[in-house]
Amino acid sequence: MDFSRPQFNQRIVIRNGRVIDPKQVLDQKADVYIADGVIASIGDAPVGFKADLEFDANNMLVIPGAVDLCARVREPGQTQKGNIHTETHAAAAAGITHLCCPPDTNPVLDTRAVAALIQERAYQSGYAHVMPIGALTQGLEGEQLSEMHALREAGCIGVSQLRRPVKDSQVLMRCLEYASTFDLIVFFQSEDQSISPRGGMHAGPTATRLGLPGIPESAETIALSRDLLLVEQTGVQAHFGQISCARSVELIANAQALGLKVTADVAVHQLYLTDNMIDGFNSAYHVRPPARTEADRQALIDGVKSGVISILCSDHQPHEAAAKAEPFPTTEAGISAFSHFLPLSYELVNLGVLSESEWVQRIAMNPAHLIGLDAGHLGVGSNANLCVFDPNLEWTLKKENVYSQGKNTPFLGRTMPGRVELTLRDGTISFRRA
Repeated sequence: MDFSRPQFNQRIVIRNGRVIDPKQVLDQKADVYIADGVIASIGDAPVGFKADLEFDANNMLVIPGAVDLCARVREPGQTQKGNIHTETHAAAAAGITHLCCPPDTNPVLDTRAVAALIQERAYQSGYAHVMPIGALTQGLEGEQLSEMHALREAGCIGVSQLRRPVKDSQVLMRCLEYASTFDLIVFFQSEDQSISPRGGMHAGPTATRLGLPGIPESAETIALSRDLLLVEQTGVQAHFGQISCARSVELIANAQALGLKVTADVAVHQLYLTDNMIDGFNSAYHVRPPARTEADRQALIDGVKSGVISILCSDHQPHEAAAKAEPFPTTEAGISAFSHFLPLSYELVNLGVLSESEWVQRIAMNPAHLIGLDAGHLGVGSNANLCVFDPNLEWTLKKENVYSQGKNTPFLGRTMPGRVELTLRDGTISFRRA
C-alpha cells in the first residue's frame, strides 16, 4: 500500500465518464477538467488547458466525493487501532473526501486543543478532510455542559453525547437549549443503556439460543422518543445517527411530518446484517446498535428508499485483532467499514432501491448540506472533491485490500459490486488504484 503524500497542483482531465451531480440535475457522459484545485469545466476544455494527467473513466461514474457523518480515526488516544494518517488514507481509497470524527477520543474531544490537533494532522496527511464533532457534555460524562461556543469556533460541525448516558433529562434539555443558541447540530445515537447494560446483540431467539445478553429495540426507541420530545421542546436541529429498527423509522417519519428539524442516517452494514448471522459467536458481527431482525432490516431499506433516512454513513470503527479475540460479549463493538461503504451502498442501486442520482444524494449531497459544507456536488468553480467509481467491476474483499489499519469486518470474502478507482481531494490525487 502506498502511503505517500498526495501530489498537488496538477491539471487533470477525467475523460469519458458518466458525470452524476444531483444538485445540478446533471447525469451525462462528459469530460471533467480540474485546475488549481477546482473544477474548471465539465464538457468543453477551458481555453489553453493543458493536462498534466489524463484519466480514462469510460464506463465509470464520476461523482462527488462521499461525505461520511460517522467515522472513527482513533487519534488521539487509540493508535493501536488506527490513526489519522492510516484512516484518512483508507477513506480516500473508499471515495470519501470528508468525514466527521465523533468525540470519543482520548482525551475526549471537548476542547479547542483536541479539535485543532485532529484537523491539523488530517491536513498534514492530505488524504481527506476531517471535521470534528464536539462533546455535548464535558468529558462525555453527562453532567456539565461542554464549551460549545468554543468548540464551534474551533471547527466542530456539531456536538454529540454518542451512546453515553446523560445524568437526567433536565441536563439534556439544557444542553439542547444551549446548542440551539449557537445553531449547532446535535448528533444523537439514542440508547437507554439501563435496559441492556451488558447486551452485545439483538434480544431475540438467536441471543436466547446462544445464551448471550440481548439489547431489545426498546433500548433505542425509548431513548429516541424522549430525545424527539426534547428536540420539539427546544427547537434544536437534530440528526439521529445509525438507527437500527423499524419503530425508529416510524418515529423519525412522524417527527418529520410534524415539521421538526430532524434528519437520520443508517450505517450501510445495518442494511445487510441480521441477528441470525451471529450463529457461531463470530465477533466480527458485534456492532452497536446490534444487527436486528429481517423485518427491521427491510424497514431500514424502505426508510432509505422513501427518504425518511436521507443519509448513509459508514460508522467506521477500526480495531486491532486483540479487540475482537475475546468471547463475543466482551469483544469491542464495531466494524472497519470504509472498504465496503461505496460498493454495498451502490448495491441498493442494483437492487432497485435507489437510482444512481438518489445514491449520490444519500452518500454525498445530503450529508454535505446537513453540515453546511460546500461539498457533495461538482459545480464549476467549486473545490474538486470527487471520485471515480467503476460500477461494473466485481472484486472480493480480503484483508490485503482493506486499507484501514483495522481488518475487523464480517464482509471478508464477500463479492463487492463496484470499486473506487480514483479520488481527488481539493483537486489533488488522494488515491489512485494501481
